[in-house]
Amino acid sequence: MREIQIEPSWKERLSGEFEKPYFAQLTERVRQEYMAGACYPPGKEIFNAFNLCPFDKVKVVIIGQDPYHEPGQAHGLSFSVKEGTVFPPSLQNIFKEISDDLGTPMPQNGDLSRWARQGVLLLNATLTVRAHVANSHASLGWQYFTDAAIQALAREREHIVYMLWGGFARSKASMIDRQRNLVLESVHPSPLSANRGGWFGQHQFSKANAYLESVGEEPIEW
Repeated sequence: MREIQIEPSWKERLSGEFEKPYFAQLTERVRQEYMAGACYPPGKEIFNAFNLCPFDKVKVVIIGQDPYHEPGQAHGLSFSVKEGTVFPPSLQNIFKEISDDLGTPMPQNGDLSRWARQGVLLLNATLTVRAHVANSHASLGWQYFTDAAIQALAREREHIVYMLWGGFARSKASMIDRQRNLVLESVHPSPLSANRGGWFGQHQFSKANAYLESVGEEPIEW
């Protein structure tokens, strides 16, 4: 965490954050957490969402809350797990909705790097977590940094699809100009929320692709 390794186009937009007092405190607190015990994702993967999806390539933003907190899952992309890892319930529901929406087979691989490389920013609001304890790093200050990333996109870019799932992600909607972008909101894909209704049958993925095509962008191969 001492030297921030982040993709150059994002570093250009976010370098001011690195100079702020909160970021020095955040860096030190995260370093202490990683020294004290297991945390996820591995240090070199903390900024994967940015490194795999440069600023000017972003076409879709999917906001998660914090990383998966069990071994072998988190690798710096919201909702994604490393290849060979059992799909968490939320990811299963995402894949089921994509299959129903687009008529495609269920994926065999939960690594969503393939989405990131097509322009999907898979951004968790909190970029790290202590092992086995959900939201354990939510108070460290990551949200100031990730909000700055969303604000940079809102300021400089347009024709982006923002997928806001659940109350936490939907709280970010105020940063986004709906006249210049497409905002798709729904309940969270976790079983607790999805099974109550409002997740399945929303056709968000086909809507996202239709919008991208309408503004001259290539659709995402979900």
